[in-house]
Amino acid sequence: MKAHHALVADFIPFSWVDGPGNRFVLFLQGCNFNCLACHNPQTIALQSQRAELLSVEEVLSKIRKSTPYITGVTVSGGEATLQSEFIYTLFRAIKDDPELCHLTTFIDSNGSAKQDTWERLAPVTDGAMIDLKVLDETKHLALTGSSNGEVVKSIRILTDLSLLYEVRLLLLPRQNDSELELAATAEFLLAIDPNIRIKVNRFMTHGVRAQARKWTEVSEEEVLGYKGILRSNGVKELA
Repeated sequence: MKAHHALVADFIPFSWVDGPGNRFVLFLQGCNFNCLACHNPQTIALQSQRAELLSVEEVLSKIRKSTPYITGVTVSGGEATLQSEFIYTLFRAIKDDPELCHLTTFIDSNGSAKQDTWERLAPVTDGAMIDLKVLDETKHLALTGSSNGEVVKSIRILTDLSLLYEVRLLLLPRQNDSELELAATAEFLLAIDPNIRIKVNRFMTHGVRAQARKWTEVSEEEVLGYKGILRSNGVKELA
């Protein structure tokens, strides 16, 4: 199952928010974080009756239907890298197929994968998007139930492999969005790559679990404020 089949929570034939261009997005079931603000909490459990076991060929068949309208394929989750052997086999098949090889292959990850996983995926992967929930370790534990040690390492590893497309910040009012925290995050990321690309994501209550539905949503004006703070601290590439 690990290499040729994956437990798939869902897929989107056309998306313009999951990497560059218009993309086919595959959401794999299962995550090793338990984020309070997760927008896809149904994908956290490692097993789900709503998830479907699909082969590489079955996924490729779905991708082929979207091929005239997309520029790439993104594997997300859950946490995509928990099924990394499947990702490798899928991406290898895309690269080796004359009708699909023009598609770029991206991974959307919480960054918890180890170095050997990224190195294994590197030859068939064009880019990775990493969620940095919060730089502070204590807050990261509170928000996700896990350490951010592997996340920090993954950002460095992917930069060294020239695979880091962007770091994504999901900013939560009064939890990880203070000016001091944003300045520290910018300083940390710019030390890794002065031209690093950062995407600021709005927290919305739609789809989240019950506890997070009580939290304040982030407005467009607040997003502009966050971006202003990041820019004032040297960030050049913002989405």
